[in-house]
Amino acid sequence: MPFALYMLALAVFVMGTSEFMLAGLLPAIATELDVSVGTAGLLTSAFAIGMVIGAPVMAAFARRWPPRLTLIVCLLVFAGSHVIGAMTPVFALLLITRVLSALANAGFLAVALSTATTLVPAHQKGRALSILLSGTTIATVAGVPAGSLLGTALGWRTTFWAVAILCIPAVFGVVRGITNNAGQTATAGSSPRLRAELSQLATPRLILAMALGALINGGTFAAFTFLAPVVTETAGMADGWVSFALVMFGVGSFLGVTIAGRLSDQRPGVVLAVGGPLLLTGWIGLALVASHPVALIVLVFVQGFLSFGIGSTLITRVLYAASAAPTMGGSYATAALNLGAAAGPVLGAFGLAAGLGVLAPVWVAAALAAAALLTMVLSRHTLLETTAEANR
Repeated sequence: MPFALYMLALAVFVMGTSEFMLAGLLPAIATELDVSVGTAGLLTSAFAIGMVIGAPVMAAFARRWPPRLTLIVCLLVFAGSHVIGAMTPVFALLLITRVLSALANAGFLAVALSTATTLVPAHQKGRALSILLSGTTIATVAGVPAGSLLGTALGWRTTFWAVAILCIPAVFGVVRGITNNAGQTATAGSSPRLRAELSQLATPRLILAMALGALINGGTFAAFTFLAPVVTETAGMADGWVSFALVMFGVGSFLGVTIAGRLSDQRPGVVLAVGGPLLLTGWIGLALVASHPVALIVLVFVQGFLSFGIGSTLITRVLYAASAAPTMGGSYATAALNLGAAAGPVLGAFGLAAGLGVLAPVWVAAALAAAALLTMVLSRHTLLETTAEANR
């Protein structure tokens, strides 16, 4: 695999750390800024909403820019947003900085996804995607737990400063790893007109792939965002175990993305047919045994593996289905990921606000997984058509 892919993964690691780190910081943020944990959870949704909107907007705006320039600008804006977020004493302003950093993240990821697919042969999109997304999963293994520990020791603001500082080597990595010619297929003058690329959003197979990706990711974020109170309140474990649970989820997600990356190009149907029912069963099981610490940690690992394995496979389907939209396809994949990431925490917060208990977000994850599984069954012909055409 090209060295440039690993440089993109480095930057995705930094951004993934920021996106996921709130799972371990929400209680501290809520206390200091005098809001409820459910309200603080909206920071995750604000970030995801910014990415849903920002992915296609940023991709369309910068579709004629050199990819390296777009990636660098997005990283600098991302770093600046975290500096402001680290200093603000007002929750509303922190919410705004999350949206701004999400816009930058969206632009970066949309361009990175499109660029990554031009760096490898057409039949290796899944493997390229797995390397790119490994930055996110490594963030859950190392970056997020480290951020949680740093936030516990020195305050959540220190974690924001750390993310801003980590953007510096990420910028240098992009400058060195991505040449001006990287992604030139996607930005060449012969690429389709914007209207033609946007028209791909009306195709059933792309809509299906995006919807399934959003449902699976929605369940993942509903449970992951509110994992900390499940560990401390339902399982009765000490605060330090939150970081360990996040590590286990991250290890599982890294293995899931890595293994799925080797299967999603040629055998996506097997991944979805086997993984879908297991994912639903896992969320139900987690909700039922969450009061048992060992069982909880084991299932957190398993669900990380299944969620990211299935999720990355579906996002690969989005890229294949959007092959006629070379400059916008990455934004469609990004939007699908973050539509779920926006809706999941909101639904989880509603469950908490309705007094359904700490485990309400986990049951939301189960419901979204069930909806995805039902959709797969009802639309199996379109899904198989997507797979067949993608593998030709």
